[in-house]
This record gives sequence, C-alpha cells and structure tokens, in this order.
Amino acid sequence: MVSIRRVAPLALALALAGHGDAAESTATAGAGAATTDGSSTATATTATTLDASSTAAAESTTTGADVLPGVDAEIPLFVGEHIYFGDENHRQADVQVSLPADGAYAKITLDLALGCPDGLCDHWDRYGTIGVVQDPGTDHERFIEVARFITAYRLPAQWSLDVTDLRPLLAGDLTFRVFIDTWVGPGHPQGNGWLVDARLVYEGGVPSPRPIAVLPLWYQTFDAGDATKPVAEQVPVLEIAAPPEATSFRLRTHITGHGFGNTDNCAEFCPKTHGFMVGDDPYVTTIWRDDCFETAVPDQLGTWTFPRAGWCPGADVIPWEVDLTPSLVPGLSTPITYALATYENTCRPGLDTCVGCNAGATCDDGHSLPFYYLSSLVIAYE
Repeated sequence: MVSIRRVAPLALALALAGHGDAAESTATAGAGAATTDGSSTATATTATTLDASSTAAAESTTTGADVLPGVDAEIPLFVGEHIYFGDENHRQADVQVSLPADGAYAKITLDLALGCPDGLCDHWDRYGTIGVVQDPGTDHERFIEVARFITAYRLPAQWSLDVTDLRPLLAGDLTFRVFIDTWVGPGHPQGNGWLVDARLVYEGGVPSPRPIAVLPLWYQTFDAGDATKPVAEQVPVLEIAAPPEATSFRLRTHITGHGFGNTDNCAEFCPKTHGFMVGDDPYVTTIWRDDCFETAVPDQLGTWTFPRAGWCPGADVIPWEVDLTPSLVPGLSTPITYALATYENTCRPGLDTCVGCNAGATCDDGHSLPFYYLSSLVIAYE
C-alpha cells in the first residue's frame, strides 16, 4: 500500500540538517548519472510505487535446509546491441531471457561492456541503466534496476559487478532492459552511439546469508531546489512488507545528481545529504564521489576526473547499502520515507531575482535544472 506524506518526519529532517541521532554512512556513496549535450535532459525514467500485490513479486520461499547448489551457468543478455538516437529512437532495448529457476548460487556476476559502433563512441558521458522489467507493455510495467553506469567520454568501458544478493529477482523467465541516455546515432558528428554486451555468470553454491526476497521500491527522477515542487510530493512514502521468514534486511539504493549551472552548481557538482526514515529510524549519507581519477576509464577527454554527485564518467555506480534489520519486523509492514536536505535553486526561470548561477548560466538560458535519479530496493535474507 502507498501513502503520501507532505513533509519528512521531524527526526529525519533533523538528521539531514546534521542534528539528532541517525545511522550515517561515512563512506562516499557512489551512483552514476549522465550529462547531456546541453540541448536535452534525461527523461526516460519510470516512476514506481509499491503495493501489496507486487511487494513479494521477487520472493523465494525455500528454506536453507531445502536449498541445493545450482548448476553453473553463463546467460547472455545483450550481444552487440546498438543503442542510439537518430531517425529511430533506439536508446532502449528489451530482451527475453531464461535464467536458472532453481538452486542456490554462491556468486552471480553481471559482466557489462560498452563498445564503439564503427569505432565512433558517443562523445559525451551518458546515464545508463540495466535491469528487469516486470509486466512489460502493461499499465503495471515496473523497471527494477540491477546496475547503473555512466559512459566514458568517447571511449569503451567494461565492468564485472557482483549481483549475488539479487538472486531472488534473477530467476526464471524475465525481460531485461538496457537504457543509455544518448542523443547521437549513425552519421552524427559526435559519434554513433554505443554497443552493449552483457551476461550473467552463475556459480553454484549456498551463500551466507542467503537472500530470499527482493522488494522493489522506487525507480524515478525528481526535481530539486524548486519550492513549487516539494520533494516530499514527488517521492511517495512506501511500505516495506517484510517476509515473515526473513531474519535480516538490507536497503540497496542508487542516487545520482544531474544538472549544472544552478545554485551551488547542483545537482551534478554539489554534495548533498540524502536520507530515509524507516519506521522511526533515520538513515543519512552524503552523495558525493571524488575517486574518479582512480576508478573511471582512464585517459578520457572532458572533465572525467571532477568529483560529482555520486558518479564518475566511465564508471559503474556504487550503491549505498544500509542494514535495516533493526528497523524492520518480519511479517509486518513498515513505512519508508525519502528526503533531501533543504536546498533552494535561485538560478531558475520565473524568479523575480536571479542570483547564484554558475558556469556562465542565467535563469532563462535553458540550462539543465537540478534533478536526481533515485532507485531503491530491499533485500531480505533467510
């Protein structure tokens, strides 16, 4: 069930402001997002809500005593998939796959590679995501993000990502989707787009702890810094229905900031505090990534070494993970609220006074206003 609250609870508001007690992540939370070429902003997202019927959609109900190691497998997802924009909008591709339905796996790896069509990669750093689509093509379609990444400036990239804890989701017959927010294609002077190769590698064995359910929460964008669009009205409060057989829980979140030229040069180039209230417990962290020189594809063109709000050009997005075991009760539902630290963008259209602009921007020049990509899910363990 979904409920809407217009303001964040007081305890979370205090935690975001740096007061009160909260569980806080001291490590940098990584997340990726894309800069556009200045003419457009990323728009292809799916806002999701949670209801009682879909909460357990990715749940496995076997017990540890009943589980046997699965058979090793390598499952191709995409092979040389050309992602581009031109006469045809092919920035997104779907594929139907059959993943191991039975057995436990000690490790599941997502191998993801981006190549250059005819040697001509997109010149720009673009937001990218890959995940599972539930009920594709229906009014109930939902995208569940498995991994997020940002393309490099003009160069190929590849990553091997551990997705073992998503085993309850990565089972049976599924639709997989890849999306890259590119605006170029064949014949474009700034590149031909991207080639995507992806596969899942399953290694049989029983992990400890063993994930038994994946409970999807949000996948959406929201605007920041505009008092006429409160974040609390854009991101709904949801309920986490904790499976009764679970004994521990972990929140897995990707948050990335985009848009620049605004007050504080947000949301791409400004660190901000983000948080969740789970029941009565606040959890907060600062979304900022300053390790691009060490973690991204090397020797790029562009500003690839600059710190950003949770992402680097040419790097995968590192999820912020939080242990929610103290906040959830097996068999019961608990509300979860997202909130962003107070921020006002005074460099935007419609204001009587335009101040605080950066990078040569003005209020009415059409620059990219600040926004965030948010995705979250809860993993329940046996």
